[in-house]
Amino acid sequence: ESCDALIEGMRPGAMERLGLGPDVCLTCQPKLVYGRMTGWGQDGPLAQRAGHDINYIALSGALWYAGQPGEAPLAPPTLVGDLGGGALYLALGILAGILHAKAGGEGQVIDAAVVDGSANLMNLLLSLNASGAMPTERGQGLLDGPYWYGTYRCADGRYVSVGSLEPRFHAELLARLALADDPAFANPMDRAAWPVARERLETLFGSQPQAHWCRVFDGSDACFAPVLDPHQAVSHPHLAARNVYRVQDEVLQAAAAPRFSAFPNARPASVSVSGQDWRAVLGTCGISETEAGQWVSSGVVSAGYGD
Repeated sequence: ESCDALIEGMRPGAMERLGLGPDVCLTCQPKLVYGRMTGWGQDGPLAQRAGHDINYIALSGALWYAGQPGEAPLAPPTLVGDLGGGALYLALGILAGILHAKAGGEGQVIDAAVVDGSANLMNLLLSLNASGAMPTERGQGLLDGPYWYGTYRCADGRYVSVGSLEPRFHAELLARLALADDPAFANPMDRAAWPVARERLETLFGSQPQAHWCRVFDGSDACFAPVLDPHQAVSHPHLAARNVYRVQDEVLQAAAAPRFSAFPNARPASVSVSGQDWRAVLGTCGISETEAGQWVSSGVVSAGYGD
């Protein structure tokens, strides 16, 4: 039932059904910036349809290049859609709206549709597509086809990544692998040569464990990095030096980003107990304790546990 309620709450018009739509709120405060985030947006044929991250990025085209030729596309869970094309676009839109209102403009509604945002994230690839550098056919573009831009399995089952796109980085890659004079790698932009060269690198990287290749490329500009899971990433020297990950409240968390020079030691607050802040939140909205209690008892607000 809670899942069904969440889905219904994400459909356009949910706040209007509670009497808290933007028209009502903007009448009370004309400079209010009212953010709305849904999968399909506030209008259009699919506006009232249910969906999830994978559906939005599939329809927008953002899922197309996420996979090898002949294989089904694999969606990076929530990163491109819900978080990248959704939450971040909503936050940016609200901030822009606030700046506009503070500069003397009126308040407005921010319609942050995940399908819109994930499509907007595609603009770099679309510019490459227009130039012929990223064809619609998967496995033929600069970012999804070459042997010098991809991941390779190592002898221990772990993976490494290479992104030696520019000539000097490509030369460094071959030098570190002792392949500088190998004719199979002489023409890095020759698409016809990519499959054979990739097979050669698959065999080479597969001959040694990940740690070996990290030593080979240590201090190199070949654009190389091991593929780590989050728990492995915690102890990597670079991420550890920047304190990118930490365990707080027994949960592995990434540090806040981006970083601000005025707050160099910013740390996330402890995880709130469900329901512990509802009185304070409603109080900042000018709602009295009595009225807040009525909202809780009527189900308008779910106080949860920890009252």
